[in-house]
Amino acid sequence: MTGMRAATTPGQVGIGLAGKVTAADYTEIAEVAEAAGFDAITVFGDLMFQPPAMVLATMAAATSRIRLGVAAYSPWTHHPVEIAGQVAYLDMASRGRAFYGLVRGAWLDQLGIDQHRSIAAITDTAEIVTRLLAGDASGYAGRVYSLGEGLRLEYEPYRPRVPLLIGTWSAKLAGYAATVADEIQAGGSANPAMVGRLRGLLSDAGTQREVGVCLNAVAVVDDDAKAAARAVRSACAPYFDVVASLDATVEVDPDLLRGVKARLAVGDHAGAGLLIPDDILRRFAFWGTADDVANHAMEILEAGALRVEFDTPFGLSTPDGLRRLAHDVLPRIRSMQG
Repeated sequence: MTGMRAATTPGQVGIGLAGKVTAADYTEIAEVAEAAGFDAITVFGDLMFQPPAMVLATMAAATSRIRLGVAAYSPWTHHPVEIAGQVAYLDMASRGRAFYGLVRGAWLDQLGIDQHRSIAAITDTAEIVTRLLAGDASGYAGRVYSLGEGLRLEYEPYRPRVPLLIGTWSAKLAGYAATVADEIQAGGSANPAMVGRLRGLLSDAGTQREVGVCLNAVAVVDDDAKAAARAVRSACAPYFDVVASLDATVEVDPDLLRGVKARLAVGDHAGAGLLIPDDILRRFAFWGTADDVANHAMEILEAGALRVEFDTPFGLSTPDGLRRLAHDVLPRIRSMQG
């Protein structure tokens, strides 16, 4: 492979969650994750969930080592100036452990938002956030968002640069990520083949920057593998509906996609999940016993991923799933890593 070097620190394992529980729950989750040795916690910026930077600021107060990332902001629901302020605060609260992601965003048609200039919006956002954190007041004229000359943050950021993650499945946005990002992520993917796909897209950009590839997907771990499979289907179905057609490494029957969408439209998440064959579902979710989930994650890490993330619900219940990930799955992965 030319044009893109492999990440030098492979083998990271993280957890990801949507913001929908209490502050006390977040404190407990953060404490368990850090004590277990997870490398990162990310919180999604999905529509109608709690603001991820606020969730992570709560977690920052309960931890001292683990990285904390917003994964991710959509420039259509957050102005770049607001993103810069939230990222700067999270980085200060965590003493330099923050990172942030930018994505087009999903389900935004429900807000009547026209996303046809998403790449321009992401480009402008990354540029404005970078300038504000660095104290660059020279101004910026973008295609979607701009920054007037002389505008700067009214406080000193903890760091002049916070690591950037770009979430995408597309060649065009991956090419941009190769020029500015620290990490690129296929959200909702548990497919080892996507690691090579993303690395190829980065390489095609022809830069020599080091960009880590990350995959994350919903996970359910339990001693009862059949129960885990039933639970993961319902949790995965809404994400499958969004991303399944984007994975160029797998062929998904259009009738399957239509069937899943129709079930979701009437609120039947369980029925939508039951339509997805096991071999297809495995590309978009982690489930089964601790051995099953650890082995699946290792396939992704051995394919060259910088990080793999397990997303909620974690288990048949979130507390039990997190306990199993922390005490059963992560030690198995570390043992296989040697």
